[in-house]
Amino acid sequence: MYPSKQLLDNYAELAVKIGVNVQPGQTVVVMAPIVAADLVRLITLHAYQAGAHNVYVEYNDDQLSKIKYHHAPEEVFAEYPEWRAKAMEEYAEMGAAFIQIYSPDPDLLDGVEPTRIATAAKTAATALNKYRSYLMAHHNAWTLLSYATPEWASKVFPGESQESAEQKLWARIIDATRMDHENPVEAWNLHNAKLSEMVTFLNDKRYKQLQYEAPGTSLTIELPEGHVWLGGAKENSRGVWFNPNIPTEEVYTLPSKNGVNGTVRSTKPLNNNGVIIDGFSLTLKDGKVVDFSADKGAEALQKLLDTDEGARHLGEVALVPHDSPISNSNVIFYNTLFDENASCHLALGQAYPVTLEGGTDMDEQELAKHGVNKSLIHVDFMIGDAELSIDGITQDGRKEAIFRKGNWAF
Repeated sequence: MYPSKQLLDNYAELAVKIGVNVQPGQTVVVMAPIVAADLVRLITLHAYQAGAHNVYVEYNDDQLSKIKYHHAPEEVFAEYPEWRAKAMEEYAEMGAAFIQIYSPDPDLLDGVEPTRIATAAKTAATALNKYRSYLMAHHNAWTLLSYATPEWASKVFPGESQESAEQKLWARIIDATRMDHENPVEAWNLHNAKLSEMVTFLNDKRYKQLQYEAPGTSLTIELPEGHVWLGGAKENSRGVWFNPNIPTEEVYTLPSKNGVNGTVRSTKPLNNNGVIIDGFSLTLKDGKVVDFSADKGAEALQKLLDTDEGARHLGEVALVPHDSPISNSNVIFYNTLFDENASCHLALGQAYPVTLEGGTDMDEQELAKHGVNKSLIHVDFMIGDAELSIDGITQDGRKEAIFRKGNWAF
């Protein structure tokens, strides 16, 4: 068994103490693939030891999903169980913490009719919209982490034996999450402190605009007045600090919905709902995607962009240095949790209200007035590499180097 019981226990402790920071009397909801049951049991133990009132576990199985996508009748993909949507809303309203273990099989839905995938994704997003709005407003503590599976490992390390591929993938996960440190919790506290320094620097700068240049990319992004940079640990509406992503290397904010112009090229494959989209380019005018191309997954990208009006606008801009732990592994993970923390990235769709001053207290009309994009989706895609340059334009029109050759320029 790899990793060791001690390392898995460290991982579970990180999920509970750093990921969601479980509070006494709190309900904890864990969503995980069935193959991660050993980690889920340890998370459950640590949650109760931290004082959790109840731990609710929901397992999923990729193979059952695959069977459904290939054989279920068409109308099924436009249905979502109302009871589950209501349950997730009620858990969020009561202040539950949410832990999700995300271990995608990148090739799971190869050969499935794209319309089925798009319909199912939109149906789920619509049904869970209220629940997800709680998380995006940081009303609740939530975290996302991954568990190595045979299918995922074989995609990341093709040509290796299954055992070898899984061991190599676990080694990368262990390194990226710091679970092998003598005191993993303290190691994360130090890491969060370093990210906080970058957040403070960017918030003090109050850049008006970001300008991106790289092969295939020439993009200008307006930042709205009152934008807020975040990174590492966050504070939810109850004053509890949590880490949404384990691992994380990013600092991020929101763009102005209608203030993005130019062309941007992806630098890593995007695994979206079990379909790979790769080698793609987006052209934006006044914030909206008006043209696109893709070497692979063009139809899936089209479906994604057609989800709703906000899907063709950006909701996040994130900075990650090329010289960083996950990037330096030189591994493409086909898992956005890891790939987005190895590369500067953008996101199509919904913006986080917490990245705007006072955003969580605004209604939809007020958010829209401030340039906050609204959508059923939030899909990150990677645009950073060793050739990326980013300049910040100050409020008085000066240009300052932020990134050169993919790394911080200061």
